[in-house]
Amino acid sequence: VQLQASGGGLVQAGDALRLTCVTSTRAFSGYSLGWFRQAPGKEREFVAALSRFGNNAFYADSVKGRFAISRDSADYTVNLQMNSLKPEDTAAYYCAADPRPLQMSKVSSIKYWGQGTQVTVSS
Repeated sequence: VQLQASGGGLVQAGDALRLTCVTSTRAFSGYSLGWFRQAPGKEREFVAALSRFGNNAFYADSVKGRFAISRDSADYTVNLQMNSLKPEDTAAYYCAADPRPLQMSKVSSIKYWGQGTQVTVSS
């Protein structure tokens, strides 16, 4: 399973960004797909995830109402639309895939990771 994340950048507080993770067909059809983030000096944390068939979405409390996760079956991507960004959203964002629900998984047990894409929000 390969995951390729992109879309990070430097923005100002209140701006929006859209992250994209290109997956393989195998990951898209049978895995929970989602996003985690890791700020300097902090542990990697859950951000958002879709259930295995994409019919349910889950969010960390810190991003509810601002972020939206979705998937596109046309090009096997999972996207994270991030609105009303805050400086505390600054982190490297990682897409992830696992047969088990990502929102319930320990970071250390998640099977597949993409490379990080940096999001920096200035105040």
